[in-house]
Amino acid sequence: MAEAGRVIAGSARGTRLVAPGEGTRPLSDRVKQTLFAILEPDLRGARVLDLFAGSGAGGIEALSRGAASADFVERDATAARVIAANLAHAHLEDRGRVHRRDVAPFLHDAAAGLVPATEPFDVVIVDPPYADTAAMTATLETLAAGAATLLTADCWVVAKHFWRTPPPAAIGLLASIRSRRFGETTLTFYRPAGREVE
Repeated sequence: MAEAGRVIAGSARGTRLVAPGEGTRPLSDRVKQTLFAILEPDLRGARVLDLFAGSGAGGIEALSRGAASADFVERDATAARVIAANLAHAHLEDRGRVHRRDVAPFLHDAAAGLVPATEPFDVVIVDPPYADTAAMTATLETLAAGAATLLTADCWVVAKHFWRTPPPAAIGLLASIRSRRFGETTLTFYRPAGREVE
């Protein structure tokens, strides 16, 4: 198994995570530090959704830092097993749920109330393969369209993407408020309309 870095803060700090394969693009420590420095004030007790979850590193870091729960959506069977193993290794399996599904139907079902015990999310991490820009746009559009049931009024939606292919600045009621670039990787942060100014 490939390495997926480590948990850098919180209850599981220092825990080494594994990745499903060499093709996975885990969050680097530098990206994680910036991501969670921005999210930290709103993270304690948050409900987190990690889409295209890969190794689950994003959601696991959030749980380690005090998020109440994390739902991981990943269609690949090997990756889904790796997420479950990483949660167990970090002793966070009681607050994490792994859904082995495609993202689009999961979001459709969650918006319709068909995913048991799912409430609106405070933090959503969107990390599809960099080449699949259509998946990024479609996912953001689905989140925006289903915001009333999928997202809380002051949620964060974070898109991780290749720096040359940024997602739209605004989608529905979601507006990007900042971006941070790390080499080829960029994080774009969205908030609902009316929450753009912090």
